[in-house]
Amino acid sequence: MRHWLLQFRKTKNYTQQEVADLCGISRSYYADIELGTANASGRAAKLIANVLGFDMNLFFAEVGRVSRPRKKKSA
Repeated sequence: MRHWLLQFRKTKNYTQQEVADLCGISRSYYADIELGTANASGRAAKLIANVLGFDMNLFFAEVGRVSRPRKKKSA
């Protein structure tokens, strides 16, 4: 879950539907982005950031991301 995104939305007192409507995206897509089950496209990231008042680069920051180690190729 993207808790930081939820906090920005709550600070503005918006529902997920209101943010989605202001951005021109579906509520389900916005909800998936907020839950972290979908990544925001560049366009969606910019729209959401503009509506909620933060830098869109937060979507693409490496902080908090967990990645799996790559398997070594055997010869």
